Amino acid sequence: MTYTAHEYQQYASDFIETHPVAAILLACGLGKTIITLTAVHNLLFDSFEVRKVLVIAPLRVARDTWPAEIDKWDHLELLRASVAVGSTTERLSALERKADLYIINRENVQWLIEESALPFDFDMVVVDELSSFKNHRSKRFRALIKRRPLVRRIVGLTGTPASNGLIDLWAQFKLLDKGVRLGRFIGSYRDAYFTPDKRNGQIVFSYKVAPGAEERIYRAIDDITISMKAQDHIRMPDLVSTEYCVTLSDEERAAYERLRKDLVLDASGGQVTAANAASLSGKLLQLANGAAYTDDGTTIAIHDRKLDALEDLIEAANGQSVLVAYWFKHDLKRITGRLEKLGLSFSNLDSSESLVKWNQGKLQVGLIHPASAGHGLNLQSGGNCLIWFGLTWSLELYQQTVARLWRQGQQSETVVVQHLITENTIDERIMRALSGKALTQDALIEAVKAELTGSTR
Repeated sequence: MTYTAHEYQQYASDFIETHPVAAILLACGLGKTIITLTAVHNLLFDSFEVRKVLVIAPLRVARDTWPAEIDKWDHLELLRASVAVGSTTERLSALERKADLYIINRENVQWLIEESALPFDFDMVVVDELSSFKNHRSKRFRALIKRRPLVRRIVGLTGTPASNGLIDLWAQFKLLDKGVRLGRFIGSYRDAYFTPDKRNGQIVFSYKVAPGAEERIYRAIDDITISMKAQDHIRMPDLVSTEYCVTLSDEERAAYERLRKDLVLDASGGQVTAANAASLSGKLLQLANGAAYTDDGTTIAIHDRKLDALEDLIEAANGQSVLVAYWFKHDLKRITGRLEKLGLSFSNLDSSESLVKWNQGKLQVGLIHPASAGHGLNLQSGGNCLIWFGLTWSLELYQQTVARLWRQGQQSETVVVQHLITENTIDERIMRALSGKALTQDALIEAVKAELTGSTR
């Protein structure tokens, strides 16, 4: 297929070529993969500035999306790629194969650097979903930062760099520029731009942005960062977001309130205990969805309210394919049980075969977990309706999952996102929290938005 770049895509590719360190904050659906591949191709075969490129991506994106994009476009026919996923033997074989571009899943970054015994001789690294390196204590971050001085060119790609606040930016930009812009140490970054928020004596649990610091952060990273929203550059389908509320019975409500107040729920199937506030949040989410794990690991069913609502929404879709996002394993088990009773064609979208079936319209229902299928997968060909059976606190995973359908290439004029909300439960708080976190994210995106008429240098 012939690639005809949009103006913004050409701008972004040029930016990567002219900036040895580049942070590309592109909204989902703008085509960051083909933008980057075009720049990599030119650096390899036109300017000869790089010879060996490493791409680090989420597993399914590494396995499916990057290879598919390379095969899709005519101008990339010279590009030889080797996908290093799977068993240790398969990964070693792929990394030892002669290629221009090596693609590995982020879970194996530490293995590649510290255990594989292979030389880390890549002169360019592309980190797809840079936000997955926001934790400076993670093994993948620590491993990669050790090899960062060996890399002459690095590109960070993400649509959600600050999903949980600007504190997330430090590790991502430390990986890119070795601490030049936001400081070499997280403590210095916090002291320069933040003040303590929630604390207990000398122990600080969270930080808030100091007055005027937000703009200073944006100015500090502006020279290596471009940011674009899909709505600014392509005609996106309309996005309709709705809430489908379900109501608990008095008995079900009493069970929910009992756990909320006492942190313990005694039910016929066993006892459910929440050890702390974070655990309680998870348990209440489970109850809102209709089931919960007991202390011994079994599952007890509390209600079928969301399952009934899901059945109604699927029926209302009138044969159109529906994508369903779930969070807990017992959600998946209960949903699949209901779909089997209804005699519907469905699959958990966790393999290459299932993704192909979905995009070919051969599945009435596709099931996805935001943490494993939220980034990079192209699912827009299979449908335009997403139902959230259970919610997530993560704005990043939420936005990325929505963007599997609401993106460039979606054939429908409208994408519908429906949220199953159990009234007067933690579901309502999560919806409000996701909306609140989006304000910080949008501020960052707006602050460094690329001006297409400006210089790329």
